[in-house]
Amino acid sequence: MRLHIIGICGTFMGSLALLARELGHQVSGSDTNVYPPMSTQLEEAGIALVSGYRAENVTADIDLVVVGNALSRGNPEVEALLDAGLRYTSGAQWLADHVLPGRRVIAVAGTHGKTTTASLLAWLLESAGLAPGFLIGGVPRNFGVSARLGDPGAPFVVEADEYDTAFFDKRSKFVHYRPEIAVLNNLEFDHADIFPDLAAIERQFHHLVRTVPGRGRLLVADGQPALDRVIDQGAWSPVVYFGDQASSPWRFTLERPDASRFQVRVDGERAEDGVVEWSLTGEHNARNALAALASAHHLGVDLARACAALSRFQTPRRRQEVRGEIGGVQVIDDFAHHPTAIAATLEGLRAATPRGRLLAVIEPRSNTMRLGALRDRLKACVASADAVFWFEPEGLDWSMDALVDEQAHGSLHHDLDALVAAIVATALPQDRIVVMSNGGFGGIHELLLAALAAKET
Repeated sequence: MRLHIIGICGTFMGSLALLARELGHQVSGSDTNVYPPMSTQLEEAGIALVSGYRAENVTADIDLVVVGNALSRGNPEVEALLDAGLRYTSGAQWLADHVLPGRRVIAVAGTHGKTTTASLLAWLLESAGLAPGFLIGGVPRNFGVSARLGDPGAPFVVEADEYDTAFFDKRSKFVHYRPEIAVLNNLEFDHADIFPDLAAIERQFHHLVRTVPGRGRLLVADGQPALDRVIDQGAWSPVVYFGDQASSPWRFTLERPDASRFQVRVDGERAEDGVVEWSLTGEHNARNALAALASAHHLGVDLARACAALSRFQTPRRRQEVRGEIGGVQVIDDFAHHPTAIAATLEGLRAATPRGRLLAVIEPRSNTMRLGALRDRLKACVASADAVFWFEPEGLDWSMDALVDEQAHGSLHHDLDALVAAIVATALPQDRIVVMSNGGFGGIHELLLAALAAKET
């Protein structure tokens, strides 16, 4: 079958393309944002990429068009497929129809931490010899690809996004997956471009809850009022809480302030050999690991073995990923783009940076940030940074001037080259530069490393 994927370089759609190729389909795709790491892995898989949307990309010999959720009426390829009467579907529906049937599906949902938690779980299952399939909205470095089919009948881990499905299907993508286990990591207001308020997102999460069978599990983070409200609407599967509260069956206690070592407790007892010592930092990552451990345990993975496997876990691309170090200055790439995620990332890195300063570089690029829905929370979320370099992208619906004026350690930039020059002029040996954006950010990481190298000569 020949498939054409519109919006192929999105993290979800690009992963979908890899699965379709692995199934033996001929795959092509188009997008306007073609940049690594997704473009690289697609090209390596032999998938033809076209930059830009054009009606001539949609030809009569295409058997099925898979439409990304970012596409809408008026897009030339969408209009062409409708006019030609071609078969089309959404990415989530294609996954549900062609990959998930017959698999034990674990759906990882939540406002934050989906990619890391899904990557953690896939790695735990892999380490236990289960050869899982997965579709993850990033590239787990333990695997080198964002998606694979895995062994027939093996568990399948899917990053479960609450964003809407397609221009013709406004349900959240995750309602298509019908998981045996649903991990609900957290829930806050986000995606202001499609949800009017938090209650609307809670309804979508409850739609996911309704699809989990009675023999399955709902693994729910403790201390999350929005998730409590979701469960209060009704649950028909066992609900198992995880986190740091005494009443939660799955708990962690930190043995180091930066969360690089923690103890796992199950049903109130210290789990034998249940100590995790790993390279990640931050309490939020300990929570992500606990969710993955609980999921893997339900699937039959020995807890001690799973805890040991975490020491060999490598962060997914763009999740606290160290891109390089020059002259004693480390450059870190992180996908954080919501105030809560920004704060959690900075707090974890601050605790793990005993010497030197933490320099935060932030591009408020997501749709929610562009609309300014959470701008009042941006000032407080960077409290752990020693200096903050804000970059104002084009198309922002609000001015960042007032935000930066209120911050003694903040500066605002509109030109990428000037931003890089300012950061490099400030950086000293033992400093860590953490770049946070959900986009390519103009290749700023390589620009920073090149400028740091030039500074050394």
